[in-house]
Amino acid sequence: MRTLKAIFDFYLDASIHVAIAVISMAGVTFHLLGSSSDINLMGFVFFSVIVCYNFIKYGVEAYKYLIVSNAYHKVIQMFSFVCFAFAVYFLLQLNRDIWIATAILGVLSALYAVPLLPSANNLRNLAGLKIYIVAFVWAGFSVLLPVLDAGIELHWDFAVTFIQRMLLVLVLILPFEIRDLQWDDKSLRTLPQVLGIKNTTRLGIGLTLIFFLMTFLKDSIHQHEIVLRLILSVALIFVLASKKRMQSKYFVMFWVEAIPIFWFCLFWWTENYF
Repeated sequence: MRTLKAIFDFYLDASIHVAIAVISMAGVTFHLLGSSSDINLMGFVFFSVIVCYNFIKYGVEAYKYLIVSNAYHKVIQMFSFVCFAFAVYFLLQLNRDIWIATAILGVLSALYAVPLLPSANNLRNLAGLKIYIVAFVWAGFSVLLPVLDAGIELHWDFAVTFIQRMLLVLVLILPFEIRDLQWDDKSLRTLPQVLGIKNTTRLGIGLTLIFFLMTFLKDSIHQHEIVLRLILSVALIFVLASKKRMQSKYFVMFWVEAIPIFWFCLFWWTENYF
């Protein structure tokens, strides 16, 4: 049992779970496009997310995470270097448009943690900006890259889907913001710091409703999209209402981040059995 717990903790601590969540959202985009998933793109997104998140978690935000020993930290670092090599390999298999988009998203991700100048703040330390950077980058990896990979024009439905994905990520981040309220520096001006937990929860519910209603702005709606977005919205509202559970490491790190995986599984299940 102890070994299984250690493996599960590594799965969470090494950002494997969050990487699966991101490729699940990319998989949903491919379903919405009516296109087959590209293994090279999915491989690149998976490994690059692991590298990016581990850099931030164990560099910029290390004080929030309990690393039991330096040896454990080094194992995660070595794992991240291996993932970096795989990310580069898969990126080289992709087209030029993907490279350009990745470079832009990569710069944003880097500036989130590393200041442009030694005396400057990184983007994370600009009050209130952190959550929007993460939402934009996740939307970029899970919507923009699949659209570019499929060779589809950036039309109206793309814009709606991109904004919806940003809203989804914003809502998914809120439980982490609430959980981290006790650790976050007040200068960050996170939403729970500015609005309080109750108003942040209300905001999350409001964003969830906008996320769902925006579906009706699209010119072309996937046959199962309305029902599956409704189910997803109910799951998000349930999480936001679970205030006490947000203090649990496993509830936030596993169950909240599993929501996009659950969403992708719903798409896969409905398309294969309906």
